[in-house]
Amino acid sequence: METDLYEEDHELFRETVREYVVREVLPHLERWDRDHLIDRSAWLAAGKQGLLGLAVPETYGGAGQQDYRFRAVLAEEFVAVGAAALHSGFSLNEDVVLPYLLDLATPGQKERWLPGLTTGRTIAAIAMTEPGAGSDLRGIRTSAVRDGDDWVVNGAKTFITNGIQSDLVIVVARTDERDLTLFLVERDTPGFTRGRKLEKVGLHAQDTAELFFDDVRVPAENLLGTEGRAFAHLMERLPRERLSIAVTAQAAAEAMLRWTTDFVREREAFGRSIAEFQTVGHTLAELRTETEVGRAYVDKAVRALNAGQLSAVDAAKAKWWTSEMQNRIAARCLQLHGGYGYMLEYPIARAFLDARVQTIYGGTTEIMKEIISRDIVGGSRA
Repeated sequence: METDLYEEDHELFRETVREYVVREVLPHLERWDRDHLIDRSAWLAAGKQGLLGLAVPETYGGAGQQDYRFRAVLAEEFVAVGAAALHSGFSLNEDVVLPYLLDLATPGQKERWLPGLTTGRTIAAIAMTEPGAGSDLRGIRTSAVRDGDDWVVNGAKTFITNGIQSDLVIVVARTDERDLTLFLVERDTPGFTRGRKLEKVGLHAQDTAELFFDDVRVPAENLLGTEGRAFAHLMERLPRERLSIAVTAQAAAEAMLRWTTDFVREREAFGRSIAEFQTVGHTLAELRTETEVGRAYVDKAVRALNAGQLSAVDAAKAKWWTSEMQNRIAARCLQLHGGYGYMLEYPIARAFLDARVQTIYGGTTEIMKEIISRDIVGGSRA
């Protein structure tokens, strides 16, 4: 489906991204999967190409570009070659961590950390999830207690994207019985350690880890935002994170459909292309319709974000619909590949595995539906 979302500048940027992918990504994808880790050189090369820190003001070395369509171009080009794991790491920096620093950091904090996010020298993470606390942040037990000019942090986090390589981690900690606060914890801070590199179903190249905090002393100047306001800070920025997942899901669905359409046109059975069989043709018709409907909503959501009008409810709709659609399309496209779809040398197999987490992180499908249903039940009657 043709989309009118992009303009000439976005397509020129797309060419830059494609050059980066050919040179810095494709030669390394299989090794990254085996190592469960992406080379830091990939981050540094992306920084040199101007692919990181797009929204960072020029004062700190960024492009000062607030147009989210450039981020969407990156998502499309990465998943198109099966590099969803790399995109996951980049997206964590760009769509999750960076907005916190841009909106909440002090001038000193920005001066210290924003330049590294644009060059790729600083890899960031956010540590919310704990062994006993996932979607419900009220279950967070990691604590921070004020001691002179420091805060002393104790606790454990899990399922942390970029957990192994991160140089800077936004940690959500409980500062009293009711309130949560955000802290910036740096690599090599005494008492801050990383656990095992977690084995996942998909996104194998993207490092995910456990983090431990044992009497970690965090300087008071590393408190991010307002003390006790972490929950509000988190809620305010979730729409962008969820749209990021939706954009990725949409791009992945479209890529899988392209691969599958090409495959069934070339593959023959009983003397003809399997695309000519009615059951296959009808399946492709269904999948194309689903992706085009998804594309229309995602494009609308991207425009709303650019205009500062994307609501938490509409972001939740985009996230749950597209991520569930991505998984449906992954399963059906793999089926159309037959035995080849089960082979990891085919991109559909990797995409099938990578898709599964999309309905879980950033808020599960069930949580998205709860957000939407509360808006319906609590809203005015039509």
